[in-house]
Amino acid sequence: MTERVRAHVLLCMLAYYVEWHMRQALAPLLFDDDDKAMAEAQRSSVVAPAQRSPRARRKAQTQQTDDGRPVHSFQTLLRDLGTITQNQIRFVHSPLETTEMVTTPTPLQQRALDLLQVPLRL
Repeated sequence: MTERVRAHVLLCMLAYYVEWHMRQALAPLLFDDDDKAMAEAQRSSVVAPAQRSPRARRKAQTQQTDDGRPVHSFQTLLRDLGTITQNQIRFVHSPLETTEMVTTPTPLQQRALDLLQVPLRL
């Protein structure tokens, strides 16, 4: 039982670690602050409350990224990325012959994949 609990905690920590890295890479598309250096520079003291950068405040106010795309939460962006599929196509005249086809990503999906440095096999 102890090994199962430890394994569960390990998997939770790994999932959180992957999510943290994904949020860092995808910050330009998310409501997350992607200019932490500017936000840190605005703090009057290390014990003062953290401030959001002007870019993060602008994204929250306009609901748009710097390039005019809608800003997403992490969950909505993952939901959007989840629509990318790989289909196996079987030909009518030759049912044993198949080929794989990946859906073409939308501009938003392609931007997210580029930020994550994840190539799709096309």
